[in-house]
Amino acid sequence: MARILLTLLLVTVGSALFTVDANHRARRLFVELEREQARMRQLEVEWGQLQLEQSTWANHARVEKIAREKLQMKPPAPGQVLSLEGRPAS
Repeated sequence: MARILLTLLLVTVGSALFTVDANHRARRLFVELEREQARMRQLEVEWGQLQLEQSTWANHARVEKIAREKLQMKPPAPGQVLSLEGRPAS
């Protein structure tokens, strides 16, 4: 009888330790998940800011203004423009 009780006690203690360990791992993983989700939100904000910045830098009027003012570029004269027609693919 004592042997059965000792076996049951060991199984119960082992089960309790396993449960504590599983809960600890679950909490640790949850904290890591929360941290990564916060990082994801931060990266999404940064991505939005970068897209806004890119659209500002690539604005046609801004590019044209820089081309005219800083690079002294101007549209070509009508005689300098060539129009090429593409060949159909064979």
